Amino acid sequence: MGRLFDFMLPENKSPLTADSTDGLFHFINEVSLVFLIGITIALVYFAFKYKRKSEDDETPVITHNNTLEITWSVIPLIIVMVIFGWGYSGWLNLKAVPNDAYEIQATGFKWNWNFNYENGAQTLNELHVPKGRPIKVVMQSRDVLHSFFIPDYRIKHDVVPGRYTYVWFQAEETGESIIFCTEYCGTSHSDMLAKVIVHEPDEFEKWLELNGGGPSGSPVELGEQLITMNGCQTCHSLDGSSGIGPSFQGIWGREQQFTDGSTAVTDENYIRESILYPGEKVVAGHDNVMVSYDGLLSDDDITNIIEYLKTIN
Repeated sequence: MGRLFDFMLPENKSPLTADSTDGLFHFINEVSLVFLIGITIALVYFAFKYKRKSEDDETPVITHNNTLEITWSVIPLIIVMVIFGWGYSGWLNLKAVPNDAYEIQATGFKWNWNFNYENGAQTLNELHVPKGRPIKVVMQSRDVLHSFFIPDYRIKHDVVPGRYTYVWFQAEETGESIIFCTEYCGTSHSDMLAKVIVHEPDEFEKWLELNGGGPSGSPVELGEQLITMNGCQTCHSLDGSSGIGPSFQGIWGREQQFTDGSTAVTDENYIRESILYPGEKVVAGHDNVMVSYDGLLSDDDITNIIEYLKTIN
């Protein structure tokens, strides 16, 4: 009967983590359907069987029935215990990461996902994994509470500031799947989307080789890569269009007016302060929503970002 409810779930792309969840989901729906049909039939039957036949009919005094009371107590208890045991078994499976799992570090921040791989490769909003190998995703938040959810793999876990959490899955087919944030985290929460890209094992190794070692290049190129990897373009456009934050186009040397009425010219010191202490000077017309990158970006990183911003005209 499980197939009757398949339309309610996305495709199962990770049987090792999803089968137990799907099985329990179908069980609960099927039991609920049986009870719905049974209770509906009983209500209709009793409504006709015991309907009032004349004005003289009197409702008899009804006393308790031990057999009936025990039945409607024991059967739901058994069902609840089955659901609990099934759910607990599935939870244990989700927490028991296989020893050969490939580990990837994930950082959630408003409003992006950043992924770091064992060889130094980094990606923004793209989680690259090999087919047929367990993947452990160790997660942390840079700012507020987020939640990491991949419907195709039936995995979901809160991503909490100041601590690490983890999930694991094993993709059994190549292709792409959507990653959602399912904990409201601010203005652009609904835009905090990423995707899982599943490669054949040999293609994944080639991808790692091409993308390993982290950012490299000239200061301007490094700055551009840092802007991309940290998701700055989510709030700051490069073409002058209005966004959550001021546009980067032509920002260098531009006079900025702030919400307190003061002004300043965009130079090295202003950009550095804006990165490390964004709440100190908030540009007029924008809200104070940017998080601090103090401790997340080195002095060299900030210098490279400044060099890149100088080139955006």
